Amino acid sequence: MKKILIVDDEADVCDFVKGFFEERGFEVLMALSGTEALRVVKKQKPGLILLDIKMKGIDGIETLKRIRAVDKCVNVMMVTAADDQRTMDAADKLGACKYISKPLVLENLEFAVMSFTKGVKSA
Repeated sequence: MKKILIVDDEADVCDFVKGFFEERGFEVLMALSGTEALRVVKKQKPGLILLDIKMKGIDGIETLKRIRAVDKCVNVMMVTAADDQRTMDAADKLGACKYISKPLVLENLEFAVMSFTKGVKSA
């Protein structure tokens, strides 16, 4: 089964996306903060992370920096509400593989996730 980690400080967003991908056969992990995401990455080793950029506390860019210190290879898709080129450039330098815009369009999200998980080995 493929593991996806959803990182967003909005619990309803996490629950919504979790249900959507569990129905499609994924094991879905959730983290409501950057700190929690790091604990999950270390323990669970997800194949793909959907990481919100704008979060309270540790934002998505800082979380991505810390994730890269733990796992240099995990695919990370950044979830963003705005087209902030500086933030996207910073995420690119840290190895973000794609951007998804909020509000989330499930068909677009599913297509993006499927394109990255085809080559991910099941846990």
